[in-house]
Amino acid sequence: MVSDIEIAQRAKMRPVVELAREKFGIDPKYLDPYGHYKAKLSFDYIDSLAGQPSGKLVLVTAISPTPAGEGKTTTTVGLGDALNRIGKKALICLREPSLGPCFGIKGGAAGGGRSQVVPMEDINLHFTGDFHAIGVAHNLLSAMVDNHIHHGNALDLDVRQMAWKRVVDMNDRNLRHIIEGLGGKVHGVPREDGFDIVVASEVMAILCLSDSIGELKQRLGKILVGYTRTGDAVFAQQLKAHGAMAALLKDAIRPNLVQTLENNLALIHGGPFANIAHGCNSAIATKTALKMADYVVTEAGFGADLGAEKFIDIKCRKTGLQPDVVVLVATIRALKMHGGIAKDGLQQENLTALEQGFVNLERHLKNIREHFNLPCVVAINHFMSDTEAELEVLIKKVSDLGATAIVCRHWAEGGSGAEALAKEIVKVGEQPSKMCFLYEDDQPLWEKIEAIAVKIYGAGRVEADAKVMAQIELLDKKYRHYPVCIAKTQYSFASDPTLLGAPSGHTLVIREVRPAHGAEFLVVICGNIMTMPGLPKSPAAERIDIDEKGNIHGLF
Repeated sequence: MVSDIEIAQRAKMRPVVELAREKFGIDPKYLDPYGHYKAKLSFDYIDSLAGQPSGKLVLVTAISPTPAGEGKTTTTVGLGDALNRIGKKALICLREPSLGPCFGIKGGAAGGGRSQVVPMEDINLHFTGDFHAIGVAHNLLSAMVDNHIHHGNALDLDVRQMAWKRVVDMNDRNLRHIIEGLGGKVHGVPREDGFDIVVASEVMAILCLSDSIGELKQRLGKILVGYTRTGDAVFAQQLKAHGAMAALLKDAIRPNLVQTLENNLALIHGGPFANIAHGCNSAIATKTALKMADYVVTEAGFGADLGAEKFIDIKCRKTGLQPDVVVLVATIRALKMHGGIAKDGLQQENLTALEQGFVNLERHLKNIREHFNLPCVVAINHFMSDTEAELEVLIKKVSDLGATAIVCRHWAEGGSGAEALAKEIVKVGEQPSKMCFLYEDDQPLWEKIEAIAVKIYGAGRVEADAKVMAQIELLDKKYRHYPVCIAKTQYSFASDPTLLGAPSGHTLVIREVRPAHGAEFLVVICGNIMTMPGLPKSPAAERIDIDEKGNIHGLF
């Protein structure tokens, strides 16, 4: 079987500047090429679209992920290609991959099979440098905080109450908790610190929610870095760091233009994780795409309980965006895994396990339609091991819930394998809908957390120790109007990753709450989730290599 990277390396790419002019009439003066196949859009072009009507927005989400794979990005790309094949002017909006998962478990995040964005190696490895810029801007603030303390600490920062860590775009568990400033007076003031992964950085969230450099700089200035010894908050603007941080991000804030294997354009920009951040591509890329195209297909990370909930309750709340239709991606393999079958047993037909695992899909579908009031189509991402009996059972069970399930073969066939899905999306998307948020802006923070836990996760209750409860009560006085961004495992509705299917009545345990003052949401950390992941026993990096001609191997 030909691997994803081999398919991508055989792609007949066209110069992206040429495609942009041909398909969207974009003058080359509005593009800054990074080689032949990547380019950044200019703000002059983005501003020129201000009076254009907006197209339809399609949100692709999924059931709770398993090691069996769901193919959300692959489906997003396949659907975008399919919409173009049936005569619609469509654009794809994706997040940029993080190097951490690329070298950790996943090995790449640019789609798969015949439904990929290219150049695949570039997109997965460094791309246009956006993540590096975000990491450097974040760590500049970290350096300026410690430098301020070293040179007299005029703001009276309490080193025991620091709220700002450092970041690196790699899975490195040894950096979660560190002691810095050792070696004597000349090397700074010793204190506890730690690293998060870049995709969990508030700078990433800010970039993905900002519409302009001006807004970016203003939000960066509002970042909370710590507290004084009398308990007063200290912000980045007091350290005069936000201007230099914004300068480092002047190009990173501009969306990146690439293409699919079928030479359709895609915007790839930003990349917060959905299990530890808000999980959506940049607002500026989505808004720009909606002014350019009739249909925009975007995705939200991990399952609908994480990515889709945050897309709606954070991104849509802050930007005014609203999906016209949601695609819920599922696979027979993953549903059987939710039904209790181990990965090595998924090749065999098992209708009982499929029916038992269907409860996971059912809850996600119910959440999308009942709690967010959005129409939803189920996309069955086809695997060669799927049997006709299994497909028939799944289609019928979805139909019994009053929804439509469509078998999609875009991994093997490209856009042609998702044309039926594209036609259904056009039909459903023409029907009026009115999206609902899960909670109101003025609800207490604890009620917002409970709404997500009980309504979306099926939890019976929410728990926090006395220290966290006191913190939430204190934060509620100042940040009640903020949405909440729950950080928890992606593998289950619960905070326990071993509870597959659709667990009910479980307890969501809150471990920590972090105010993202510049991004304007509260990060609620639950269970054992880490904002700095670790590498597995056998990381993907062991299988990634490059030959003497510069060809990369083993990347997905």
